[in-house]
Amino acid sequence: MTFDLEFSLSIIPTILSGLFTTLWIALASCLGSAILGFTWEALRRSNRWLGYVMRFVIDFIRSTPILVQLYFLFFVLPHYGLTLPPVVVGIVGLSLYYSGYLAEVFKAGIDGIPVGQFEGAKAVGLTRLDAVTFVILPQMLRNIAAPMGNYFVSALKATPYLAVISVPEMFGLAMEIGSDTFRYAEPIVAVGIIFLILAVSIAQLVRLLEIRLMASSKR
Repeated sequence: MTFDLEFSLSIIPTILSGLFTTLWIALASCLGSAILGFTWEALRRSNRWLGYVMRFVIDFIRSTPILVQLYFLFFVLPHYGLTLPPVVVGIVGLSLYYSGYLAEVFKAGIDGIPVGQFEGAKAVGLTRLDAVTFVILPQMLRNIAAPMGNYFVSALKATPYLAVISVPEMFGLAMEIGSDTFRYAEPIVAVGIIFLILAVSIAQLVRLLEIRLMASSKR
C-alpha cells in the first residue's frame, strides 16, 4: 500500500479538530504539575521526617510508568467509588507524573541560589513571604526556565497516551481514522508532523524566555 498524500491532506482537518483538546490538556497539566512539584519540594524542605516521606513520594511518582498511573486512575478508582471523566483523568495523571520531575527541577533551582540571598533579604527587613516572592523566586525561575520548558514539551508529547482512555485528542482521532479506513500510515505521519511543529515552536519560545531572563539578570 503506497503512501497517499492527497488522503493525508484530507484528514488533517479531522485531526486538527482535536488540537484544542490536546493543547488545553497539555496547558492544564503543565500548570498542575508545576503547582504539585513546587508543593512537593516545599513539603520536602519543611522538616526532616516529612522530607523522608516526600522523597519516597517523589521517587515513587517518577519510577512508576505513566500508563500505569493513568490506568489506575481510570480503571481502578471507580471500584472504590471515584469515577472521573477521561479528560480529568488525563490532566490529573499527567500533572501527577510530571510533578515528580518538576520537584527535582525546583530543588536544583533553589539549591543554585546562594544562601546569603535569603539572609540578606531578612537583614533588610523583608518578611519570609516577601523574601521568597521578590528575591528567591525570580532567581529560581532563571535557573529552571530551560529544564522546566523541556518537561512542558514532554507533557505535550505525552498527550497521545490519553488515547487509551478515550480522550479525543489528536492521536486518538488519528487512530480512529486508521481503524475506519484501514490506513494508518497517513494519519500517524500527519499527527506526528503536527506534534513536531508544536514541540519545536514551544521549544523556541522557551529558548527566547531563557535568553530574556538571562539578559535581565545581567542588568
